[in-house]
Amino acid sequence: MKNLSVEWSPEKLKKALKNAGKQAISFVESLKTELNETVQTVKERDPAAKSTAEVLLLYSGVHALMAHRIAHELYEKEHYFAARTISQASRAITGIEIHPAAKIGKGLFIDHGMGVVIGETTEIGDNCTLYQGVTLGGTGKDVGKRHPTLGNNVMVGAGAKILGPVEIGDNSKIAANAVVLKQVPKNSTAVGIPAQIVRKNGQKVANDLDQIHIPDPVSLELKRLEKEIKKLEAELAELRKQGANDET
Repeated sequence: MKNLSVEWSPEKLKKALKNAGKQAISFVESLKTELNETVQTVKERDPAAKSTAEVLLLYSGVHALMAHRIAHELYEKEHYFAARTISQASRAITGIEIHPAAKIGKGLFIDHGMGVVIGETTEIGDNCTLYQGVTLGGTGKDVGKRHPTLGNNVMVGAGAKILGPVEIGDNSKIAANAVVLKQVPKNSTAVGIPAQIVRKNGQKVANDLDQIHIPDPVSLELKRLEKEIKKLEAELAELRKQGANDET
């Protein structure tokens, strides 16, 4: 009891409360700064955003992200139950589920957001964009790092699924409804089920949010086959011509 009284002396308790107060104020200030930055991000990337008040009050992606910042701070301090309580309350309100352990960089824009799922060991870089129905999940067979890692300036289209501890390189695009099961290099576009790399030109596409004008891998394959058939037909015609000449 003597050691306990020394440990919890009024001076130490006062100092601990003071430090806790400073940490809380610092966190609130950082949250305020990030909220302002998030609002600006939404206004820059969403042409439907008409005002700051609209983004603050009506955008579920903003609400989910701010709730995650608080939940993640609690999770890092090992207040696991409180963290999960906040994340599940946010899920119920916004329709967006983000595990409090997920690591998310600056400038994330979750557009519409309904049905978005971000798993526990997910890591998201800066200035990424996720559309509705996106899943950053696991495959069920991995342990430890089980969820994807997104680089900077990554765009993931509506309904896309990125599963397992795969890496998506900087400036890459995942097309709507694609299912990604393996690594996507930097400056690439992945399309299809399972996803295939259909573009890798080294050009930055951070501000290119067009989900429509993306190459179709099936169409590309058909064009390749058509070209190959024409080549074979030309060779066959040449052989027939040579055969006819030999007969004469």
